[in-house]
Parts: sequence; structure tokens; C-alpha cells
Amino acid sequence: MIFFKAKHIAMKQKGVALITVMLIVALCAVIASQMTARLQIQMQRSANIIFNQQAYWYAMGAEAFTKRVLISAFQKDAKTTHLGQVWAQGETTFPVDFGEISGEITDLQSCLNLNALRAPLKSKQGSDGGNRRNREDAKKVPARLAFEALLMNLQLDNVSQFEAESMADALTDFLDGDSTISSAGGAEDNDYASREFPYLAANYYLASVNELRVVEHFTPKIIEAITPYVCVIPATDMHQVNINTLDEEQPELLQALLGSTLDVAQDILNARGEKGFATIEDFYNLPEVVQLKNFNDKKDQFVVDSEYFTLKASANFNNSFFAMNSIMKVTNNNKIDVISRTVGRN
Repeated sequence: MIFFKAKHIAMKQKGVALITVMLIVALCAVIASQMTARLQIQMQRSANIIFNQQAYWYAMGAEAFTKRVLISAFQKDAKTTHLGQVWAQGETTFPVDFGEISGEITDLQSCLNLNALRAPLKSKQGSDGGNRRNREDAKKVPARLAFEALLMNLQLDNVSQFEAESMADALTDFLDGDSTISSAGGAEDNDYASREFPYLAANYYLASVNELRVVEHFTPKIIEAITPYVCVIPATDMHQVNINTLDEEQPELLQALLGSTLDVAQDILNARGEKGFATIEDFYNLPEVVQLKNFNDKKDQFVVDSEYFTLKASANFNNSFFAMNSIMKVTNNNKIDVISRTVGRN
């Protein structure tokens, strides 16, 4: 009897040992599986970083190539910038190992620089003994007049002359260096600070057209409508539009700059030819321009050569994508400086 009990106890102990071993093996299998999964994730993450970095360097290569293209173009045509030059070929794609590079160069002076609405301060003595802004002169800034005219020319819904002036006032206040409201349509720190999510006016130059989303009176619909016609040149209020690179399919901007009819603006764009005007005097002497009223007050807005360009580059490498926008300034036709670089498609 005692023998059978001992044998029974021994068999139970073997069963417990077997279960223990199986539990240990299962635990080791789970741990090994987790380690393998984590290792695979880390390897994929490292590969993604490497691929994305290679796509980044491809985009930087596009930027370097753009510099060479611009230098080559301006060494041949040192005094003019026009759409017949090699840089103005639209979007171009180049195949590379395991991917491709795409890029498009555009003239940043073929649009209205919103920073030009930053009205200059006048050294005019106020009643408090300090300097104050001459508001009437600020409203006569050519870029502001062109901006208001552009809004009217686009015939946007619910945008009358009053709304156009209010948007110009608000943008001028957002850009200028003081906290004084320009007029009834303007907005300054107090207006923005009282919102549900408060902020302050920049009181400095815009860095992107997208910043209009936080300026009073500007709605997404209005911003979308004016985006093809406006741009931002960083840290400058320069207002010089290249008549040679204006888009023929967007005569509304030239119409706003000249204060002319849409037909006259279209005729001028059609008359410039593939290589544009060789000199600014050729543009001034165009019959359509000579017949314009008060053109002498507007002629300083135009040039036939450009300093600022933007590159929209994108690259992919092994299904990793990288997009970048670079703004470049040309100096003496032989030096290109990158003054702004933004990662992303916008």
C-alpha cells in the first residue's frame, strides 16, 4: 500500500515538473516573440530614418542645382528676367536611384508682396511730443492700393470696397511696428487678445501667406482666392513687380497695379513676347501703357529683372517623401543666397 502511494506521489511530482517546464518554455517563447517584434520595429524605424534622410539630401541637391540654373541664366541675360529663360520651365522631374526628384522655380516678384503693405513710419510730431504715423499717407502706399484693387477685380462674394479697405487696414496693422489702429477696419493687440484663443498682432513682416488666417477679416475663402496673386518676400517691404514674369492667365494683378481695365492688362501681357521687354522703357512706351491715366504715379512698381525666386522641391526615396520650399536671393548675377527654407508642401 505504501509502495503504491509513493508511486502515485512521484507521478504527481513529474506532472507538476512537466507543467512548470511548459510554462517556462511558453514564457520564453512570448519574451522571444516580443523581442523579435521590437527588433523588427527598431530596424524598420532606422530604415525609415535613413530613407527620409536620403530624400532630404535629394531635395537639398535640387536646391543646389537650382542655384546653378539661376546663375547660368543670369550670366547670359544679366539685365532681364523673363519666362523664356531656362529656370522658367515649370515643374521638372529627374529620376534617381530608388526614387525621383521634382522641382519648380518661380519668380517671387511676379506676384504682390504682402509685406509691402507695412506702411512706413513718418517722423511727424504728434500732440504728445512723440512720432506718430501719417495715416493718410499710409493709405496711399502703392502696394496697398493694388491690394484693394485686386480684391475688387476678383469679384469675390460679399467683398465690397468697404470690406477691401477693412482687410487692407487689418493687414497693415498686423504688419506695422506700433499698436495703434489705422482706422475703423483695422485690428491690433486688443482685438486679438480678446478672442477665445488669444494672441497678439505680429507687428512685423509675414513669413508665409498662411499667416493671413489669423488676420482680422480674412476668411479661408478669401485667402484661397488671392493666393495665386500674392506672395511673401521675407523681411522686406519691397514692392517691385517684374512685368516680364507675370502670368498671362492672371491679368487681374496687372489690372490692379495699373488701375486699368482687364482687357488692357491682357493686351499688355500679350504684347511683351516670349522674352519680355528688354528694358523697362520698352514697357513704358507701349501704346497701351502710354494711354493710361496717372501712369507716372504707378511706374515705379515695375521692373524687368528679379532678385527673389522660390523653389518648390520634392523628393522620394524607397517610398519616403520629403518636400521643401526655398526662397533665394540673387546678388550680382553670380551669387545665390537661401534666405528662407520651409519643410512641407505649403
